[in-house]
Amino acid sequence: MSIPAEINTELKSLSATLLKQKNAYNNAPYPSTKERVTQLLALKDALLSYKDDLVNALNQDYGQRPKQDTLIADIMPCVININYTVKRLSKWMKPQRRSAGLLLSPAKVEVHFQPLGVIGIMVPWNFPVMLSIGPLITALAAGNRAMIKLSEFTPCTNKVIKKMLSTIFSEDTVACIEGEANIAAEFSSLSFEHLIFTGSTTVGRHVMRAAADNLTPVTLELGGKSPVIIAPDMPIDTAVERLIFGKCLNAGQICVAPDYIFCPKDKVKDFINAYQRKFQKMYGKSNGCNDYANVINSTQHSRLLNWLDDAINKGAQVTSANGQEIVRSSRELVTQLVTETTDDMLIMQQEIFGPILPIISYEDISETIEYINQRPRPLALYIMSFDENTQQHLLKQTHSGGVCINETIFHVAADDAPFGGIGDSGMGQYHGKEGFLTFSKAKTVLSRGKLNVGKLIHPPYGGIIEKLMLKLFLR
Repeated sequence: MSIPAEINTELKSLSATLLKQKNAYNNAPYPSTKERVTQLLALKDALLSYKDDLVNALNQDYGQRPKQDTLIADIMPCVININYTVKRLSKWMKPQRRSAGLLLSPAKVEVHFQPLGVIGIMVPWNFPVMLSIGPLITALAAGNRAMIKLSEFTPCTNKVIKKMLSTIFSEDTVACIEGEANIAAEFSSLSFEHLIFTGSTTVGRHVMRAAADNLTPVTLELGGKSPVIIAPDMPIDTAVERLIFGKCLNAGQICVAPDYIFCPKDKVKDFINAYQRKFQKMYGKSNGCNDYANVINSTQHSRLLNWLDDAINKGAQVTSANGQEIVRSSRELVTQLVTETTDDMLIMQQEIFGPILPIISYEDISETIEYINQRPRPLALYIMSFDENTQQHLLKQTHSGGVCINETIFHVAADDAPFGGIGDSGMGQYHGKEGFLTFSKAKTVLSRGKLNVGKLIHPPYGGIIEKLMLKLFLR
């Protein structure tokens, strides 16, 4: 089957753009602190200048997305990240002194942080600003160039991002790529110095497989089923207050959104009632709230409805958070609280990535640990408890990419801490200094002066210095 001429041209353009960026990097392989800061501040100014355009574009792509969702979760984190990075960049870039040890003395050992080259950034549709500009900030801070593959599901937002970035960067520094799945597949097979992908676990496997042909290191920010454990000591109203925003922001279309709830068996009804009260206070009792986002497109909306139907057909009970029937002709879908779940339901097998919230009852908190540990490690774990012993027990007995105690999703906003998954929820990490390190080569540099002590262990072997050295160090 022949490739259409238009697509073939786009594929060739990818390689040409990468070559252009690599040549530009080779001509300037170590941008100064001043150059990097200048780029970051220009990016900040552009974000602020284009914020209204980005808000409007995302609203168009979603059909309804609150302005505050975009400002708070897409644009503001990028601006804060730039401020944080600019303040600390010169310190991060300084070579670190390390001990040479007695064996290598006299010598100086340092670790230098060198830009890798060209970074590939693959962006999902749920937060297309934060998840394109966020990695770009870190890549630029580390002195790299970047190619960004934007999601085909956010065309209006892509147009603004491309225009915004073109006002600051030439294509040999930052290039934006659009296209369908075939372009994404080709993009992931390019010989980047590092590739960061944010998206589903299934696609993440394909990306890693494609990158392996070039031995391209990858950072995979995936997802998974992130649980909330409501401990017996936790007041239900407080638990709901702490978790509901994390489930409702962007209609639950967040990789770290609470995926399902563990609730004490005798408090499940209280939880449902409390969630409904809080939801209706935040978003009203009727459908059509302007403060609540739509599902991104009809494909995702149909998937979620099909999964709900599958659960109902297998015996689940579903309660709508606003007490209203689902309007299937609209892409608005408020939280659907699901009880009586079983493992054969689709909502219990795959990441939900939307406003469906299964509730699993338990009698002893050890049941929650066993359940979590028998499944792929989640991107996030949320513990609702004010008891320190319970908190520490759950922290030590479970494994996840990150944890919030008495909160959800906000750990992602911690600029001074790494973010990343483990196992099926991802690999590698970025954000903060760890992001700078991810996109840098930590290069060991050993240097000596005029005194050459290395010759003391040159052949012929058997001399007194060699014997003394072996006696000293082999003990």
